[in-house]
Amino acid sequence: MLRVLAVDDEVPALEELAHLLRQDPRIEHVTTAEGGVTALQDMVQMVGSGERLDGVFLDVRMPGLGGFDLARLIGAFPNPPRLVFVTAHEDCALQAFEVEAVDYLLKPVRTDRLAEAVRRLESAASPSPQGEPPAEDVIPVELGGRTRFVARQTVRFAEAKGDYVRLHTVDGAYLVRMSLAALERRWAASGFIRVHRSTLVSARHVSELRFDGGRVVLQVGEETLPVSRRHTRQVRERLVRQFQDRPVPSGAAGGS
Repeated sequence: MLRVLAVDDEVPALEELAHLLRQDPRIEHVTTAEGGVTALQDMVQMVGSGERLDGVFLDVRMPGLGGFDLARLIGAFPNPPRLVFVTAHEDCALQAFEVEAVDYLLKPVRTDRLAEAVRRLESAASPSPQGEPPAEDVIPVELGGRTRFVARQTVRFAEAKGDYVRLHTVDGAYLVRMSLAALERRWAASGFIRVHRSTLVSARHVSELRFDGGRVVLQVGEETLPVSRRHTRQVRERLVRQFQDRPVPSGAAGGS
């Protein structure tokens, strides 16, 4: 059961959001705050009293303390709650990703989208077995006024392009404004490994490792990617370990 805080400077919108959240059986308790400043004060008191807070549903543009400023302050808390943005503005989805929000909802909030956001929040707030990462993660990509959500599991590899990263997926390539180092920190526990200073690869999409002209290269889909010398040992060990850890199919074990 989740304990959440709803934050909005517009009272009708705040009351509606709190009402919808309280209808969800996965939500144990909903606290409300009118604006970012009040929310921050309330959260400081919660931390001081040891009260658990699993998630914060917050608006983007609020007077005094906006949603992203509040999000950065929340990130400095010990065991910070996960974030879900609820806003009328479509152009801030990438910023939401940068502060590691689990979802980004547009007003007026649809009940089905709110239910999905709660599901993602529940998944992110629950400890994963044996230290495994959450099952899902997405990156919002702006495409001609539209926002497309690229799922982590569809990304084969990512390459640095100046201040951007190009995500190569099973159905195309997408350019997002972020650093490769930030993406590596976020996805390292999900099987993404650095193979070159400008390339991050999903180990699950690697079909072959071989030597080509004295250099190690990986086959990832239709692409052949070079592995830098400084990363060669780490990449080989990681891929071999991943292969060894795969479950043996039923009936594949040797017998008499």
